[in-house]
Amino acid sequence: MSTVTISAADVNKLRQQTGAGMMDCRKALVESEGDFEKAIDYLRKKGQKVAANRSDREAKEGVVIAKASADNSYGVIVNLSSETDFVSKNAEFIAFAQNLTDIALQTKAASIEELKAAAMEGATVADKLLEMVAKIGEKIDVVRYETMSAATVVPYIHAGYRIGVLVALNKAANDNVIAAGKDVAMQIAAMNPLAVDAESISAEMVEREKAIALEQVAAEGKTGEMAEKIAMGKLNKFFKENTLLPQAFVKDGGKSVADYLKSVEADLTVVSFNRVAVG
Repeated sequence: MSTVTISAADVNKLRQQTGAGMMDCRKALVESEGDFEKAIDYLRKKGQKVAANRSDREAKEGVVIAKASADNSYGVIVNLSSETDFVSKNAEFIAFAQNLTDIALQTKAASIEELKAAAMEGATVADKLLEMVAKIGEKIDVVRYETMSAATVVPYIHAGYRIGVLVALNKAANDNVIAAGKDVAMQIAAMNPLAVDAESISAEMVEREKAIALEQVAAEGKTGEMAEKIAMGKLNKFFKENTLLPQAFVKDGGKSVADYLKSVEADLTVVSFNRVAVG
């Protein structure tokens, strides 16, 4: 039985360091005989237990943070999940996600596993995630992580951290290119295109959409070459509406996204994009 006296000041100090509850901090200090490092480890283990106990809970809320490097040549998106929107709207939770995204940007972690192994405030990201689980009492995790490199990468966060977008452009960064990238990122957030253009759509999806179009045409009583022609027209309309570059530009419906980009700078185009949404 430990004879170490645990003072209220010690409990408060540990609470300030970890954010855990007063009773949890007192128990951690008692169990670790007043050793703060061991007490912190105890709380992390408690976090692991909380995470395990809540592993069957669905974490469909959270935030998405998108950021780019100072020279706009590299970008990341981090989706940090929570169970409730009450937690996802919490300023501390959002600040944690922002800090996590900064670490991802600095380390250029190639995967969620690498990101979790990265250093964060004297521990690892994985440790700090467990501390957040112990403190908040909800299942919290990095559920999506995307990276992008290009001549110019532009980030955009939409709808109160609900959607994050990265746009890769083929021209070196300048004010006009970055502004155009943001316009296009807003388009992607709103319209959720399937791909950059028709050539970027998978062969399987093309075949599926063509089969649907042919069935629709057959139901209308069309056959032969006429049916094929009408089906291709439907397929082309599908591409125009559901791929980025041929879409009508939301800020000026009289031109496509491709036309808008060319009006900013000759041959400017989108190479790729990533769109991550909460849930």
